[in-house]
Amino acid sequence: MSNQRDGIMRKAVYPGSFDPVTNGHLEIIRRASKLFDKLIVLVSVNTSKKTSFSPEERATLLRKVCYDIPNVEIDTFDGLIVDYFAAHDCDIIVKGLRAMSDFEYEFQMAHTNKHLYEKAETVFLCADSESTYLSSSMVKQIASFGGDISAFVPAAIVEDIQKRLNDKQKG
Repeated sequence: MSNQRDGIMRKAVYPGSFDPVTNGHLEIIRRASKLFDKLIVLVSVNTSKKTSFSPEERATLLRKVCYDIPNVEIDTFDGLIVDYFAAHDCDIIVKGLRAMSDFEYEFQMAHTNKHLYEKAETVFLCADSESTYLSSSMVKQIASFGGDISAFVPAAIVEDIQKRLNDKQKG
């Protein structure tokens, strides 16, 4: 099924730190991939966040869990999202929302992006009810203490996450 209108391909970018990717992220990716002809899942560098995985490692984890979604591409970027958006001729920025606190921040970011680059439109997708409480930070904390994260992240990457975060706790 094509999402094209008037012969125009609709390309969206879904930026995030994805440190690590959770079932909530994957749910947004799957839904967004059905709305656009191409979805670029962009591992972005957020200097205000301390990460456990390098951007390349996060991209590798995303590729492991998105391999079966043909119109999804994984990329990394260290800079302003609007610069990537413009350079890759995107139409939409996709952001997932879990709670009102997410909305307040993302609302400000959407307006800032629009101010920086007039063509930068943002679409918000609300998390499903199973993901509203879920965050990468929570997953990292549980995994660092050896807890079971299998309900929170895709099965294909549970061991990768546990190994990294258990090693950090021990080291």
